[in-house]
Amino acid sequence: MTVKHLAIIGGTGFAAFGDLKTIREQHVDTPFGACSSVLKTVELGGEEITLLLRHGPLHNIPPHRVNYRANVWALHEIGVTHIIGVAAVGGINQAASPKKIILPDQIIDYTYGRKHTFFEEDLEQVAHIDFTEPFCRELREIVLRASADIGLDLLDGAIYGVTQGPRLETAAEVKRMANDGCDIVGMTAMPEASLASELGLCYTTCAFCVNWAAGCADSKEKIDMAEVQKTVEQEILAIRQLLIASARHFNS
Repeated sequence: MTVKHLAIIGGTGFAAFGDLKTIREQHVDTPFGACSSVLKTVELGGEEITLLLRHGPLHNIPPHRVNYRANVWALHEIGVTHIIGVAAVGGINQAASPKKIILPDQIIDYTYGRKHTFFEEDLEQVAHIDFTEPFCRELREIVLRASADIGLDLLDGAIYGVTQGPRLETAAEVKRMANDGCDIVGMTAMPEASLASELGLCYTTCAFCVNWAAGCADSKEKIDMAEVQKTVEQEILAIRQLLIASARHFNS
């Protein structure tokens, strides 16, 4: 019987999680190079989870340079079975407004040039995965139950458009994404989600909206990064409460 093991891949704003009690640290060598950070087993609301910082402990690894393969491989190597990837995003759909927490259920991938698969070297035969549902139903349900427990008004279901970064998008690009059906835009769900799927891991993204995407809503002004950072600092507290409740449901 497989023992369940939850990991959180933290992104923007996770400096606010620096006060977590560290139980142990693990350095994992992978065939794909170094992970973004050491793997820490930490105590989150009384529950033990593994934490990996996607952009590094100093938040200096841009989204297009994250070693997604090393990160996901290392988590799998230490026995992680379920991953919640936390991501700051921009809102396109009116329902995905700034300060909203969103649990997407679909992805459109606009990235390029990223190392996006484990299935490319020394294969006995070509391998494909079913990626019809990019996010794990089981883990999405756990997060939804957790949000209900803490009275969080979470947006259930959205199409996450994943862009290359590190620059933000043009208004024309966002308009195209809206026409494609995207509700939110970010830079990290791919190839994180597909790599997890290749290794049989249960993965979901928990996104929090920190600004309107370029040209959206009533504002046509440039995106103010100082305002974005302020929103991140506010929203990460709600994300923390949601992750605590999710970890409790996961272990119950």
